[in-house]
Amino acid sequence: MRKTLPIAIVAGVGFFMLIQYFIPLEEFETLYEWALDWTMVIGCFAMALGLYSLTNVMVNKVRRKSPGWGYSLVALGGLVFMVFVGLVPHYQESLKYGTLFMDIFTYIYIPIQAAMFSLLAFYIASAAYRAFRARTILATILLVSAIIIMLRLVPLGPLSPINQWLVNFVLTVPNMAAKRAFWLGVGLGASATALKIMLGIERGYMGRD
Repeated sequence: MRKTLPIAIVAGVGFFMLIQYFIPLEEFETLYEWALDWTMVIGCFAMALGLYSLTNVMVNKVRRKSPGWGYSLVALGGLVFMVFVGLVPHYQESLKYGTLFMDIFTYIYIPIQAAMFSLLAFYIASAAYRAFRARTILATILLVSAIIIMLRLVPLGPLSPINQWLVNFVLTVPNMAAKRAFWLGVGLGASATALKIMLGIERGYMGRD
């Protein structure tokens, strides 16, 4: 029963969500919207569970003085502080966005995020330099395409009609074909995985079987 009931629930919900797309009835659309609402509710509980798991891991790391436990201590302090600030309203004229929570988010989190993405740009440039070495035919094609796109996005002067045509051709023909092939493969893989889950073949969501 512990294995049969979860599989039956998953299969029933999965096949219902699949079939309702092909039945043009208002009742099925209502049930579909109701199921989406429950998805958000379950997501909230999953977030709470993830928060508990993360806190438990960090607390154990600090308690055992594992390598890097200082970062876990800072993360715990920031977590507790932001939860407290988010729950307690602060309406002060000195605060620009009305609450201390939004001021901290705007003036601390967003600059840190911008700094992280700025550092990431150097790693991307380094990886691109290693990948774009024209040692093979495929690498040469990738290098030429990247140069054409960069001349379009970061122009060093007035764009010529030839370069504009080349950019449009690269983006709308080979790039679009590769993107469609990629998303087609992703869709087929997701469909196959969904069918395996609904048929009870894939039971990874139940833990160890």
